[in-house]
Amino acid sequence: MKFGTSGLRGLSVDLKGRAAALYATAFGRYLLESGMARPGDAMLIGRDFRDSSPEIAANCADALTSLGFKVRDCGTVPTPALALAGLREKAACLMVTGSHIPADRNGIKFYRPDGEIDKTDEAAITAAATELDRAGFAFEPRNTEPQDRSAECLAAFRERNASILPSGSLAGLKVGVYQHSTVARDLLVDLLQHFGAAVVAFGRSEAFIPVDTEAVSEETILKLREMASQHGLDAVVSADGDGDRPLVADETGTPLRGDLLGLIAANFLGATAVVTPVTSNSGIETAGRFRVIRTRVGSPFVISGMQEALAAGENRVAGFEANGGVLTASDFEINGQRLQALPTRDCFVPILATLALAGSRRQPLSAIASSHHLAFAAADRLENFPVETSARLMAHLRADPANLAAFLQPVGEVASFSDLDGLRVTLKSGRIVHLRPSGNAPEMRCYVEAEDEAAAVALLQAGLERIRWWANAN
Repeated sequence: MKFGTSGLRGLSVDLKGRAAALYATAFGRYLLESGMARPGDAMLIGRDFRDSSPEIAANCADALTSLGFKVRDCGTVPTPALALAGLREKAACLMVTGSHIPADRNGIKFYRPDGEIDKTDEAAITAAATELDRAGFAFEPRNTEPQDRSAECLAAFRERNASILPSGSLAGLKVGVYQHSTVARDLLVDLLQHFGAAVVAFGRSEAFIPVDTEAVSEETILKLREMASQHGLDAVVSADGDGDRPLVADETGTPLRGDLLGLIAANFLGATAVVTPVTSNSGIETAGRFRVIRTRVGSPFVISGMQEALAAGENRVAGFEANGGVLTASDFEINGQRLQALPTRDCFVPILATLALAGSRRQPLSAIASSHHLAFAAADRLENFPVETSARLMAHLRADPANLAAFLQPVGEVASFSDLDGLRVTLKSGRIVHLRPSGNAPEMRCYVEAEDEAAAVALLQAGLERIRWWANAN
C-alpha cells in the first residue's frame, strides 16, 4: 500500500481484508489520539462501483466500529458529495475508490472532520499502520451493518449544485452523458435536465471502466466522437470513477483539457487567487483576473496552497488540477446563493460552468476553447512502466544538466527547467516538455506544450519515445 497524489492505492487483492482494516484502524487511532475525534463520533464511508469496493468498505466499517465510531454508509456517491456531508456534520470520512486507475487496483481517500488529509496526516497514518503491523495486527470481519445515509448524502450534494446556475441556463443545449461506471452518472443527467438541457445518456456499464480525464484513451475519444456525430450533440460530459474529475468534450467529441475547464470554473466563480499544479497550462497566469500560485501535483499540495492564500488575506480562493477537478477554499456568492467552500476535487462545478458559458455565448465549445488562446497542450503516459525504472530515469536526469540536455537533444535544446514536481523543461523554441512519474501507479507521464496542435502531438510522441529508448537502453 502506498499514498500517492490523492489517497492510498494498491492492488485490490492486496487491499481487501486485513490491509483495509489496518489502514482504517491507523486512521481512526490517529484521529482519536490527536483529539480530532472522540469515541462515539460519526464516521462516513462511501465507495465507487469497483467489484472490490463493497468488501473494502465493509472491512473499514468493521475496523472503525471496533474503535467506537458510529459508522454511516453513504453508498456509491461522488467523492465531493461525501466530503461535503463530512464537513457539514463535522465527521471524518473514508472514500473507497481507485479513481481512474484499472479495476484490479483500488484505494482509500481519507478526510478529517475539517476536510481532506494533508501530507503530514499521511505520514502519521502510515507510521501508525506500520506500528500496528509490526505488533501483529489481527483482523476478523464483524459484518457490521452501518446506518444507511446514502440518500441524504446525495440529496444534500444535489441541492448544492441545483442552485449554482439560473433556471433554464442550459436550455437549447443537447448534451451527451457518457455514464460508464462513474458514481456521478445519474446525478449528471439529473442536473443537466434540471437546468434545461436535452440529455442523451449512453454507455452505462455494470463492469468498471477506468476513465482517466487527464489522458483520455483513443477508445474513449472514438466513442465520444461517434455519439456527438450521431446525435448532433453540443457537448459530451462524464467523470472519472469517483466523480471528482470532469470530462467535457466539444461538439465534435474532442475532449477539452482539464486545466481549461478549471480556468473556466475559476472565472465563473470570480476567484481572486487560483492555486494549480505546475502541470497546468503555462498560459493560466494571463487568462484571468486572479493571482496564480503553482504547486506540486496532488490535491494535498493544492489545498495547502489555498490555505496559504487565505492566510495572506485572499477571500475568494479556488484551485484546480490539470485533470479539471476544482476545489474551493472560501465561500463564493453564485447566482444569489452561497456556495459553501469545498476544498476537495469536484467535477460538477467545472462541467456546469463550461456548459453555462457555451449557453450564454451561444457558441460551440470548440470556439470557446480557442477563445482562451492557451498554448496547445497534450499529455499521455506509458502504462506498466516499472516504478524502479522511472526512479532511475529521474535520478539520472537530475544528476547533471548535461544528462538532461543529452536526453532531450533529439527533441530540442534546453533553455531552463523546473524541478518542482518531476522535470518541467522549457526548450529554446519555447516549447515545454514535462516528465513526471505517476504518484500512485506504475506509469510514466509526459506533458507538452507547443505552438499548434500538430507540433504538440509530435512533441508528445517524441518525448514518450525518448522515455522508451532510455528504459530499453538502461
